[in-house]
Amino acid sequence: MAETKTAAYICTGCGIGDTLDAARLAKVAKREGKMALVREHAFLCSDEGVAAIRADLEGEEAVTHVMLAACSRRMKTEAFHFPGAAMARANLREGVLWMVAEGEAHDEVRREMADDYVRMACAELKRLKVPAGNPDRGDARRILVVGGGVSGLTAALEAAEAGYDVLLVERESELGGWAARLWKRMPSREPYGEPAETGIGQLIERANAHPRIEVMLGAQVAQTRGAPGRFQVRIARADGSTAEALCGAIVQASGFTSYDIARLPELGGGIHAHVVDQAGFEALARQANGAPIRRADGRPLKSVVFVQCAGQRDTSGKHLPYCSGHCCGTSIKQAMYLRDADPEASAMVLYTDLRTPGMGEDFYRSAQAKGVTFTKGVAQAVEAAGEGLRVRLRDLILDEDALAEADLVVLATGQVANAGVDLDAWEAAVSAAEKGDAAAVAKKDELAKVSVLNLAYRQGPDLPQLKYGFADSHFICFPYETRRTGIYAAGPTRRPMDIAQATEDAAGAAMKAIQAVENAALGRAAHPRSGDLSYPIVRLEGCTQCKRCTVECPFGAIDEDEKRYPLFNESRCRRCGTCMGACPVRVISFENYSVDSVGAQIKAVDMPDEDSGKPRILVLACENDAYPALDMAALQRRAVSAFVRVIPVRCLGSVNTIWITDALNGGWDGVMMLGCKKGENYQCHFVRGSEMAYYRMSKVDDTLKQLGLESERVVNHEVAITDIERLPRLIDDYVAQITAIGMSPMKGFA
Repeated sequence: MAETKTAAYICTGCGIGDTLDAARLAKVAKREGKMALVREHAFLCSDEGVAAIRADLEGEEAVTHVMLAACSRRMKTEAFHFPGAAMARANLREGVLWMVAEGEAHDEVRREMADDYVRMACAELKRLKVPAGNPDRGDARRILVVGGGVSGLTAALEAAEAGYDVLLVERESELGGWAARLWKRMPSREPYGEPAETGIGQLIERANAHPRIEVMLGAQVAQTRGAPGRFQVRIARADGSTAEALCGAIVQASGFTSYDIARLPELGGGIHAHVVDQAGFEALARQANGAPIRRADGRPLKSVVFVQCAGQRDTSGKHLPYCSGHCCGTSIKQAMYLRDADPEASAMVLYTDLRTPGMGEDFYRSAQAKGVTFTKGVAQAVEAAGEGLRVRLRDLILDEDALAEADLVVLATGQVANAGVDLDAWEAAVSAAEKGDAAAVAKKDELAKVSVLNLAYRQGPDLPQLKYGFADSHFICFPYETRRTGIYAAGPTRRPMDIAQATEDAAGAAMKAIQAVENAALGRAAHPRSGDLSYPIVRLEGCTQCKRCTVECPFGAIDEDEKRYPLFNESRCRRCGTCMGACPVRVISFENYSVDSVGAQIKAVDMPDEDSGKPRILVLACENDAYPALDMAALQRRAVSAFVRVIPVRCLGSVNTIWITDALNGGWDGVMMLGCKKGENYQCHFVRGSEMAYYRMSKVDDTLKQLGLESERVVNHEVAITDIERLPRLIDDYVAQITAIGMSPMKGFA
């Protein structure tokens, strides 16, 4: 191993040298930061500046650790890309020059701020190592696609066309899924005037003929072990035989099931033979194949009522609370079937509001032109009336009750995801079964039958789900990624959608699967820290087996060995550091991010005495939302108090309470944590990081009481990346609050 040699580079460009004393900063880096080599440069990001740094790395100086005092760590990442060196950055431009108000009155506090950031970066640098990459790499590049509908077929073909082998597993005896049951589909391009061919036949032909795609019909995933690049999958066939496969990534495209109309007896569901769902009407249209459509008893349809939002958008808690997205367009399409085949037939679409995403009003207007009637109202009951049906409804335009006679009623019942086992129910059943509850054992066995992936993970056999059963994914930033690294959700298993949306969704999931395969082969992290070569390192000799890391990991990356010690699956790890923040004995770290690397920054600040009138506020800012928002606020020259010192963290979930304790013991006057939105509509890039941080920090009050400090000295705030105006106000208000409380009495003991 090469001997460690540190170097600090002070940039004077972008006005830094005009406002800050670069020579002074160089002395701080040399004397207090203990940097072996210190250089100043007019523009470090220029070709000349980068070449100078690279010369020191590769030449006689043999520098291994680089500290750049220049712009934010989020800027010039391509210019400052030195993969063979450890690197820390002091944010002088956005964090000091652009963020602190101008003028002589602020010169002193600005200088102190810049000095501190240089000290902090030097302290961090000494605790960093160059990540060597995950030694347990996976070289499997085959992609497993589970589900042979539009989503699965599209994902398989996109991956195969990109040059990757694909194993496509479909539990039914034929490919096509729901699309194969349709007569036609909603149009996906202008002029949006007519129902279009489904195109599912061509997709199936392409998949069956593609040399890189292996199709297994009548098969299910019996077990999935391993991690990205090395998933070991056992496939169970309908004939009882099994097959083994090694795959690099997985796309789950297991589709949906229509909401059971039998749960809508008030609308005739499950009671009247001539009340069907949209799939039932589609079957009648396929059978007619363009001729006048007939009921199941052979009677020609002369009047049909299409009831929208049947068991959907329900506020009572009895049915589906969400909109399934495609249903309005599907009813419009089916009403066109009826009118095209028999212009004398009556088609009424009963709706509260119409939603045709992607098509504007064109499809709706086309149906109007064909004579389809649209009535704004709510169906209250469906009754038998002679050989037909009678729909009792409330007309919302006329504000009166009305009746509609029909040969057939079609209920738009919506989509229920085939996402596998509800892990909350699974965990409850497993816990009860372990206590000897026979009913729980039976419940566990019953749940196992609906599993899609049968994951051999400590955290359960399937992907975590959202509140209504759809596979969990980050709906803003990472729509395809699930909480199981290397496994991607596509199509209606992820959220309700139509064919056009599912096609696009599947292509995106396939591309992410390819990215996971390539990252795993190189020992790198997946999203959102894609390319990070670090991985969690644990000193088992100090482990107390508290299991907090295994329980709190959002991604199922930690199992337990036979001695009940944590067993890390590095390829599953997203490098969020939640395990590091959870560990009470601080035995978990990363080569380029650790309890020590942040703790050293906290201790490196020059702490003013109690009578100085200069408080010090520690801001731990999430690098995904809060820190970028601060950078953008600085870009707009929105001033922030120079009494704060900002340390970016990978996620609030990585914040270890020792940082808070060290800061308070060290004389910091307040600690402010800025993270992403938590809860059901979370925005945390690492899903549960903010939530876990709030939970941990809720217990900090005891520490504050022991130190004789006010509870207001530690605060938590949810911040979005768009909070460019709000964030500076939030920080300044907190500084004012701390100033009013008074300086920390711990300063005299620091």
